[in-house]
Amino acid sequence: MDNQTMYRALGIGREVYEFSRPVLDSLSERFLAIDEIAEFNQLKVLKAMQDAGVAEAHLMGTNGYGYSDIGRDALEKTYAGIFGTEDALVRSQIICGTHALALSLQANLRPGDEILSPVGKPYDTLEEVIGIRKSRGSLSEFGISYREVPLNPDGSFRYEEIRSAIHERTRLAEIQRSKGYSSRESLSPEKIGELIRFLKSVKPDLLCLVDNCYGEFVCREEPSEYGADMLVGSLIKNPGGGLAPVGGYIAGTKDCIENCAVRLSAPGLGKEVGPSLGLNRAFFQGIFLAPSITASAEKAAIFAASLYERLGFPCHPRAESGRNDIIQAIRLGSPEAVLAFCQGIQAASPVDSFVTPEPWEMPGYDAPVIMAAGAFIQGSSIELSADAPMKEPYNVYFQGGLTWPHAKFGIILSVQKLWEKGLVKL
Repeated sequence: MDNQTMYRALGIGREVYEFSRPVLDSLSERFLAIDEIAEFNQLKVLKAMQDAGVAEAHLMGTNGYGYSDIGRDALEKTYAGIFGTEDALVRSQIICGTHALALSLQANLRPGDEILSPVGKPYDTLEEVIGIRKSRGSLSEFGISYREVPLNPDGSFRYEEIRSAIHERTRLAEIQRSKGYSSRESLSPEKIGELIRFLKSVKPDLLCLVDNCYGEFVCREEPSEYGADMLVGSLIKNPGGGLAPVGGYIAGTKDCIENCAVRLSAPGLGKEVGPSLGLNRAFFQGIFLAPSITASAEKAAIFAASLYERLGFPCHPRAESGRNDIIQAIRLGSPEAVLAFCQGIQAASPVDSFVTPEPWEMPGYDAPVIMAAGAFIQGSSIELSADAPMKEPYNVYFQGGLTWPHAKFGIILSVQKLWEKGLVKL
């Protein structure tokens, strides 16, 4: 039995299979460049683990208070080494990326301070954290204000507006690397570095926090290497390597990290408590695998953009563009096409492949959201997944893929579903 026969057994028709083949053939050089970056990042992770002296004993776990958890401490030393920071907080008690961001903001801001977003509106789930949308316990309830400066249409920074927005109460700049549900470009570490240098030239004591979700290991460098005071992300995205069942990280200056640790636990306790509960092995192995798995997800994003552009759908970023995260936005233009795409991704999943995804009122969003993910870890967006707010212009956001062959199949099956419903012509 050959590969094409297996594709047919899994629901891919000959017409769709043949349509995808020349697209794949055109990407070989691009994929080779991705593999070279993955190799560099693999060596970087390996060096950080060796420098931290990771031993078999560190793979064990603790319970209760988690005092003297040598594995947890070695893991945090490993993350600090990978990101080139003074310290890191890597905990299962941090539930997700939004929680990690909220923790970083709550820990390092005080009543009367102001947050500045110099890259426009933040990701949807941060709106209630900040208080842009009214929510119980938001930062605005504690007297912390917010201001934003949008990007120029070409994605460049409005430096003079940013300068004017900074004043004596401006304490922290929140910089989102990935575009999220917006149409702007995702930001490279170098571009973030340019912004940080400008911000600190205006106010040297301004804290610069980078939301690094979806961007880890896509490039050779990380924003922390360009002056970020805090780098924040989720372990069920890139750095967890598909093995971390929960968790988040904050890497940065020792002072900022200690503030976060105290906020996570309690004053006087800080980093000394927090049991690893047997998760150290998954956390270490996940970060070790993360560069290769991120490379698979990036290949998937490029293939999706290449295939859907050939079908006539606008993609962001475009297939030939450089990439700074693993998210691929595809403007499908109708709710029917969004549903068909997500049904294809779900049907390609190893778990719950028989489930039909439907939009629902998801907490933290201002419109019904459809999510497709038959994942081993609930909500893990380093695994093959897609989501979309059900509103104009009907963009779907595709990401993930623990292996390149699986991600490739999922993308082809999404086209198959659109073709069966008469929504595309090959």
